[in-house]
Amino acid sequence: MTAPTRSSKELSKYSAIPSLSLRENLSGILAARRDQLSFVSHAATRGDIVRLRLGGLPMVLINHPDHFQHVLVDAHANYDKDNFLYRAVQTVFRGGLVSNPGGERWRTRRRMMQPSFNRGSIVDLTPGMTELTGELLDRWAGRDDPDAVVDISADIRDLALKIALRSLFGVEASAEVALFERNFLELNTIIGNFFRFPFPPLNRRPRLRALIRDMDGFVDRLVADREADPAERRDLFAALLTMTHPTSGVNLTRQELLGEILSTIVSGYETSSNSMAWVCYRLARHPEVQRRVQEEVDQVLDGRVPTLEDLSELTYTRMVMDETLRLHTPAWQTMRRAIHEDEIGGYRIPEGCGVYLNFLTYHRHPEFWPDPDRFDPERFAPENTAKRPRNVYQPFGSGPRYCIGKYFALTEMQIVIAMLAQNFTVTVPPGQPPVGFAPLVTLHPKGGIQLRLARR
Repeated sequence: MTAPTRSSKELSKYSAIPSLSLRENLSGILAARRDQLSFVSHAATRGDIVRLRLGGLPMVLINHPDHFQHVLVDAHANYDKDNFLYRAVQTVFRGGLVSNPGGERWRTRRRMMQPSFNRGSIVDLTPGMTELTGELLDRWAGRDDPDAVVDISADIRDLALKIALRSLFGVEASAEVALFERNFLELNTIIGNFFRFPFPPLNRRPRLRALIRDMDGFVDRLVADREADPAERRDLFAALLTMTHPTSGVNLTRQELLGEILSTIVSGYETSSNSMAWVCYRLARHPEVQRRVQEEVDQVLDGRVPTLEDLSELTYTRMVMDETLRLHTPAWQTMRRAIHEDEIGGYRIPEGCGVYLNFLTYHRHPEFWPDPDRFDPERFAPENTAKRPRNVYQPFGSGPRYCIGKYFALTEMQIVIAMLAQNFTVTVPPGQPPVGFAPLVTLHPKGGIQLRLARR
């Protein structure tokens, strides 16, 4: 397919896209190193499509449901992930599903992995989720000082990693797992800083290379242990180990396999752990919402451990989750590259142009979310949801590249939050300031989330 030739009229269309001034872009390059979200939020006030420089690189920011629908769904084949953001992630994950630019290799891997995330597979995984959650709740209940402040974000991150490793790989927690978690947290910070200011290149950072070596070593030992196990298993780990290239049929190289497994482990716990921590924070900040969640959980579960069938009855709990995901979307940004010239919102998009999608600004569009920064789970009551365009809310993306683990993550979140609400009331320690954003690869709470837990 040959890209069409751009006429002078079409060139003027591209240049007519509202843009930040040279001064704003230059100051934004420096400001983004400190607060990228404020810089992007400011840019979004210029319109639903804006030209800007992010990390010093030219691109267009889109911020309207029609534009998201076009790039992620209707014209998705013209927009791949071959851009600086995902090339940075590929430094760690190589050709893993999340960072893979696209094409037949990506489609083949997606098809092979999808069955592990279908409802039938999730049913078998929920007992493990409830067991591991119960262990954390017991540990909280057995604290020597019940009034001590708990780093909820750290404990839930540890829980989510345990759930991901057991559910998807049949691996139990160990000291080595804890080291892996610490290493990725440090690596996450390095890459998050690179997104704000992409110099020096990641491949010139010795500490990053050392972290990747350590994490690869952890994954390599998981592979060796599984290959030495004669038992036949039909989990995601088994699917990854038998994955082949779509054209040649040969197995993945060791490096490709390590990247795919590493990508799956991290994706399996990073987004859900941050989301659950933010839900706890919102419950603590909004006691009336927490009471309604507890009342619903008590009525539906009557003291039982939740099953998959119970979750559809926890409607208000799901509304709280959805509103939290709107305000604290964990996978808060993505980027695409226009393979061929295109048009978005009446403007010509040149071949090779970067298209930036920021879900935190998108989920605060005042046309669709009145008083957008206010926390209000009632936005997701059925009658209110019906009034909005369907694709105005996309915490897991949309189109062929929507998050493959969406159902797994939502199930895990609802189980953990329901069991927490059954057993504890969370409160904010007196004098604690609001928790800010740490926009790394995913949206972390800045400084963690420190809360008090009171037994019910």
